[in-house]
Amino acid sequence: MNPKAPYLVSCPQCGRLVDAQARQCPFCEIDLAWAAALAEQALTETASHPLSGHITPEYLVPRLGEYLLEKGVLTQKDLQRALEYQSSSQGQPRLLGQVLLELGLVDRETLDQVITEQILQLQNALQQSNRELERRVVERTQELQSALNRLTELNQLKSNFISNVSHELRTPLTHIKGYLDLMSDGSLGPLTIEQSDALDVLRRSENRLEEQIEELIQFSLASTGELTLILEPLNLNSLVSKVISLTTEKAANKGISLEKRGTNVLPPVKADEEKLTWVILELLDNAVKFTPAGGVVSVDTISEDKLVKIAIMDTGIGISPKHIEEIFEPFHQLDGSVTRRYGGVGLGLALVKRIIEAHGSSIQVRSEEGQGTRVEFVLSAHLE
Repeated sequence: MNPKAPYLVSCPQCGRLVDAQARQCPFCEIDLAWAAALAEQALTETASHPLSGHITPEYLVPRLGEYLLEKGVLTQKDLQRALEYQSSSQGQPRLLGQVLLELGLVDRETLDQVITEQILQLQNALQQSNRELERRVVERTQELQSALNRLTELNQLKSNFISNVSHELRTPLTHIKGYLDLMSDGSLGPLTIEQSDALDVLRRSENRLEEQIEELIQFSLASTGELTLILEPLNLNSLVSKVISLTTEKAANKGISLEKRGTNVLPPVKADEEKLTWVILELLDNAVKFTPAGGVVSVDTISEDKLVKIAIMDTGIGISPKHIEEIFEPFHQLDGSVTRRYGGVGLGLALVKRIIEAHGSSIQVRSEEGQGTRVEFVLSAHLE
């Protein structure tokens, strides 16, 4: 049986067809993920430019005085005289045609004929302008559709790159984890106290790296539309209690109080247990990470009509309101001097947002610098 044919996309640099799974273009040798990111930025900027340079119909039709000069009905001297008389008139301003009649510079029949000609010219100009605008709208729509198709290709290229790298990292990490486990349980011989302490540091670092790789893989799946949910009735109180127990040690090590608040009796919610557990764990982990010693992190659950609200609150460093939307951008770091100090690749909250939206909900954030943060979302109650 023949292997599955590769999915081909155009290289952002040279335009030749390449395997979407490749890291580098075999023709121009450019890094495909880097080139895709630059091309995506350029396409986004181009697509945001509005239509410009449109000529209005009135611009195509000369004013009455100019038209009368062009037709030879008036001399420049007569027109100047009429304009001066018009500007010197007291009370209600007069139209130029009325002034020309009063001064006897044109007769009614000639004026009516000229005005009729101008109306017809204006009508033709308007039709021409509409046709031109329709043509440009069609062209612009085609350009935007082409840009959208290209962006889809580029996003596929980036997502495949992330997925491939993440899976490749799993193999050596599995070897590292295996040997760390053997050293921890004494299979490779006894350890000194210093070696045991060093091994604990290595295991924590390995666990964190494993989490980040998993985030990369899940994000690449979500980006390509492969994020699937298994929706079933869940006991939210039990799920929250389980997640809090997983975070208790980390909070205690930082001297942070971890609390569960809210209604003890909740209706079941319809959600994906594995992904919802990961979402709340990620939000709690972030809250603990950005809360200094002596602070408080809490999870609040509230039943509201046919909805259940989950809120994670902390007394941490907070976020400026103008930067709140940025925290959900993939690979985004708000501030190199702060967020870099706390670590992370900037994918956790982006993936949290996608999972919550896949559940038909949205995530809300309220925060103030130095005062802490509240992150909340609602889920539909599962009613029999």
